[in-house]
Amino acid sequence: MKNLIQNLSTGDTVLLDVPIPECTDYNILIRSSASVVSAGTERMLVDFGKSNYLQKARQQPEKVKQVIDKIKTDGIQTTIQAVKSKLEQPIPLGYSNAGTVIAVGSKVSRFKIGDRVISNGPHAEVVCVPENLCAKIPENVEFDEASFTVISSIGLQGIRLIKPTLGETVVVTGLGLIGLISVQLLKAQGCKVIASDFDPNKVELAKSFGADAVNVGSGIDIVDYVMSKTKGRGADAVLITASTKSNDPVSQAARMSRKRGRIVLVGVTGLELNRSEFYEKELTFQVSCSYGPGRYDPEYEQRGQDYPIGFVRWTEQRNFEAILDMMHEKKIDVSSLVTHQYKFADAINAYQTLSEDRNAIGILLKYEKTEINPEKSKSVNLKSLEYEPITGDPVIGVIGAGNYTKQTLLPAMSSLSINKHTIVSNGGMNSVDVGQKNGFYRASTDIKHVIGEPDINAIFITTRHDSHARYVETGLDNGKHVFVEKPLCLTREELHDIQSINHQQILMVGFNRRFSPHTVKMKELLETVSQPKSIIITVNAGEIPADHWTQDLEVGGGRIIGEGCHFIDLARYLAGTKITSVQAVKMETPGHERLEDKVSIQMTFQNGSIATVLYLANGNKAFPKERVEVFAGGKILTLDNFKTLEGYGWKGFNKFKTKGQDKGHANGVKAFLEGIRTGVEPIPLEEIYEVTEATFDVVDQIRG
Repeated sequence: MKNLIQNLSTGDTVLLDVPIPECTDYNILIRSSASVVSAGTERMLVDFGKSNYLQKARQQPEKVKQVIDKIKTDGIQTTIQAVKSKLEQPIPLGYSNAGTVIAVGSKVSRFKIGDRVISNGPHAEVVCVPENLCAKIPENVEFDEASFTVISSIGLQGIRLIKPTLGETVVVTGLGLIGLISVQLLKAQGCKVIASDFDPNKVELAKSFGADAVNVGSGIDIVDYVMSKTKGRGADAVLITASTKSNDPVSQAARMSRKRGRIVLVGVTGLELNRSEFYEKELTFQVSCSYGPGRYDPEYEQRGQDYPIGFVRWTEQRNFEAILDMMHEKKIDVSSLVTHQYKFADAINAYQTLSEDRNAIGILLKYEKTEINPEKSKSVNLKSLEYEPITGDPVIGVIGAGNYTKQTLLPAMSSLSINKHTIVSNGGMNSVDVGQKNGFYRASTDIKHVIGEPDINAIFITTRHDSHARYVETGLDNGKHVFVEKPLCLTREELHDIQSINHQQILMVGFNRRFSPHTVKMKELLETVSQPKSIIITVNAGEIPADHWTQDLEVGGGRIIGEGCHFIDLARYLAGTKITSVQAVKMETPGHERLEDKVSIQMTFQNGSIATVLYLANGNKAFPKERVEVFAGGKILTLDNFKTLEGYGWKGFNKFKTKGQDKGHANGVKAFLEGIRTGVEPIPLEEIYEVTEATFDVVDQIRG
């Protein structure tokens, strides 16, 4: 199937051939019939992509500061690679779609195959969307009309925040697609609407919908105009749907508002507010968030958890339904907003129009009515030739095509002799993009194309943590060597299930730090010391939002299981002997008692060594992320951020530096592949299990 994507690095808009997305538990699969190009949002993305690096930096000054901070801690080479990878990541375009359901997830209850629905899916022949981001289309509403629903809901949510009442005067600033729809919604609400824009054609459209519309490009002072139309009282509310870097729309909104008026920003404008303009009138200013309550809440969007109607009357899904009801009752007209229509196969021309014709309002994409079998369209060959493996080298499949795979794993194996067969991701777009850039034979959305492929003898698992144990077990059961990016699993039960599998294959967890040249040098030096070691590992982990998936104990396992295990393994490796005891204490964060990101871990080892791991999220980004100190036999080693190792009291050793930060990823992957060839475990299996058990000991103690 085809998917329309934007490359933020080059500015290219491309129709990409991708596998059909995997229909997961709470999602539905939709064959598209029509979708609408958002002239504001999508034009902004296209323009950003076409700008040069300096222009991109000027548009996102906050990102520039993040880059500078990363250079200070991680080095320029690592930072450049991360920025380049981020910009080269394809972005799916579009978010207002209509089509027919062709598959439903196991936990979906409100939709069935054959339903006509709208969704916030992108411009693609088939989209996979959570059920709370979809709504059924009434019988007398056509796909073309219904495809405007999600865009219309953006305006509706802004209006709900205004809370207009019958007879109030509301000003709509900016008459793009959302502005013109908002005019109609406000008129249906019984409001007097004054609308303004610089485009005379859009002004005329607004007039046809019943607004008192003015062309501010003709020299009319919109503030004076509104004051004259409201008998000097000012507007009750202002809805700003314009897209501009100027501060004028907000300033004008303040000056044209009555005392205690309401201003809601739906569009994108400059936000340098004049305090006196707001202070003297006690104005309310609010920024509207997308389609309504539920937006960006993973419980609502990804897990289908609806908000009770008695407490949240209008969720984003109920806003969709309200728009569809108004279309059903012919209370809003979107057909007159269509300025251009294109077949989806000609979508590139649609985006050329978007860039060149600033008068374009509604650009409609229409899809051919083709039958699609979801089960038979889950893979795409990325090479025209038949697959022919290089004799003697491992043949790999990769499950997961996220940031770790793109930025760390695949670059680590770029110079190695290896057969890259299949890469899998749920959505398909990432597996195609990453697969093409890294020489894979096939991209897929079905893990069976990796697990069940007889040519593949080794798999890399880089998915979210809650899937690791399942994929490890399946891989081993199917005779594959397995590399799983930490953690191995999330519970003791999963660990015991893995331990019970009788297998001869290599199983490795991505404990890369023990393979860093810095760590290897430390180990070499420490082996000359017979006395016990004192190890201190300080991790300036950085804050992650409480609602991030890694903080979810069921999905990510929390930060100690998800990342802290790295440092338990590093301490185990440097001590060189078994862990005998683990003690841990957590610093509580008021309001976020479930967070496990400020933890002190004490460990003792069989040879008398001790270790302290301080995993802390309450530090500062300017400080190095990781520091390792070892005191042993009158000597000291200090390692800063895997860039510089220094020794004190060592005969013949003072300092070891690498060109950039080297956390051992490349050496770890190389060791795994070499282990497949030789049968030698890169990390002894009993150490992997021991470290995993110790990690569970830590979380048992901090969770009480």
